[in-house]
Amino acid sequence: MKTIGHEELKQMLDRQDDFRLVMALSEWAYLAKHIPGSLHFATFREALQSLNKEDEIVVYCSDENCIASTALGQLLERHGYLHVLHFAGGLAEWELAGYPLEGEGSEENMHEYPFSCVWNRGDWPAGWST
Repeated sequence: MKTIGHEELKQMLDRQDDFRLVMALSEWAYLAKHIPGSLHFATFREALQSLNKEDEIVVYCSDENCIASTALGQLLERHGYLHVLHFAGGLAEWELAGYPLEGEGSEENMHEYPFSCVWNRGDWPAGWST
């Protein structure tokens, strides 16, 4: 799985490239803040039903120490998705670059929602087993 940085992701969004941007954190985290245009799936099965194997897919989570997006990307690849990219810096890198976020938090207090990965190596969220 190829890794991309915030600049490449921003360019893809600015050009309105045809790709699916998937946040691999909890629904609560997604509702609080996410990169504009992001999708969220409650289960891996839901992701498989919604994403096409031909899609270019960018997965991300909270930061480079979080394994949620790596795990999701690897699972997609194991299921035959060939165009999976990993934005390893996640929300932390995106926000540090000063790029916009969406979510239920107001613009003034978005920084008050720090996210760290809630997954530990070997742990899988409910419903994400294959």
